[in-house]
Amino acid sequence: QVQLVESAGGLVQAGGSLRLSCAASGRTFSSYAMGWFRQAPGKEREFVATINWNGGATIHADPVKGRFTISRDNARKMVYLQMNNLKPEDTAVYYCAKRTGSGTGVTPREYDYWGQGTQVTVSS
Repeated sequence: QVQLVESAGGLVQAGGSLRLSCAASGRTFSSYAMGWFRQAPGKEREFVATINWNGGATIHADPVKGRFTISRDNARKMVYLQMNNLKPEDTAVYYCAKRTGSGTGVTPREYDYWGQGTQVTVSS
């Protein structure tokens, strides 16, 4: 069983920065890939970023490429999403998720455990 707990999001002005954290339970954290997804009101959940089991490979969605960075610390069982130059269109509930395998994945169906979500609001 795996539990994922995201840090609090928040309200930030456009152009600002925010770092989300996700703490994982379970003994095999370093065996699987992790991802971040987001869901805005009235929209489907969308892929944001993913990182493989050892942090050696990452993928970022085009809308966040160059602004967001996913990373992980296997010793602490943590995954992070550094968000810079935030835009109003980044406003959403952000979810941390565990993938079923060790490699990166970009679709929600590849993930079997999800955090509760944390609200990020970017004001213009």
